[in-house]
Amino acid sequence: MGATEALRQASLDEVDIAASLALSAAVGWNQTAEDWRIFLAAGNAIGLFDAGDRLVATAATLPYGADFGWISMVIVAPAWRRQGLAQRLMRECIARLEGAGRAALLDATPAGAAVYAGLGFAALTEMERWEGEGVRGAADPRVGTADLDALVAADAAAFGTDRRFLLGDFLARDGGAALTCDDAYLVMRRGLRATQLGPLIARSPAPAERLLAAAIGMTTGPIFLDLFAGWSRLGAFLAAKGFRRQRPFRRMALGRSDLPGDAARLALAAGPEFG
Repeated sequence: MGATEALRQASLDEVDIAASLALSAAVGWNQTAEDWRIFLAAGNAIGLFDAGDRLVATAATLPYGADFGWISMVIVAPAWRRQGLAQRLMRECIARLEGAGRAALLDATPAGAAVYAGLGFAALTEMERWEGEGVRGAADPRVGTADLDALVAADAAAFGTDRRFLLGDFLARDGGAALTCDDAYLVMRRGLRATQLGPLIARSPAPAERLLAAAIGMTTGPIFLDLFAGWSRLGAFLAAKGFRRQRPFRRMALGRSDLPGDAARLALAAGPEFG
């Protein structure tokens, strides 16, 4: 039996949170223990364990309504890479979503996109991760605190399904907040390495810029955000604020040929792990 064949596959639970967080932190990701718990509570996370019962690879699925779900947290420890573990876990995730009648969506790095295309995923849109620093500034009287019900409704229209469980979790955390301005909404939460901004739902760039400016002015330290293609004015705004592009992502789907919801209203993702 080969080393990879000897790996034990199991669903992750609360006792695996620390090892899961250590694995995602080791590869430089921004997820927190609270993020991992969302997959345990609302979805499913699976792991591969070596002979010493060390967690060496993970993947997760998160159902969104009846029609589709997200695949994310596909992580393989460096010493175990290029042995087919990511594909093994991906196939398991696909089977779980397809078995429930759901299309599979995900956000992939360029390297990951090549692998997922081989599994049948097709690219639907692009986004870029930007990073910068918060700069304390004066409050904008046009920006207020968002009501959860209004936020959930706007997000559902843009993303394509109700994500109250996710957005409510973000806002219940220490440092979580939702801002609104002229029917636009922005969520912010603390990550392991940086404050994460998103989702951002807006009909036009002007209120989106005001929300971003307000969030940057409320934050001390690093900021990450994932900006969708088509919002170039926000890219110019971020560049003027000293932000820089970190990496591209490609939103891909298996089992559907279009994006759910009204994607034109979604300026920032909630993060590649959540869509």
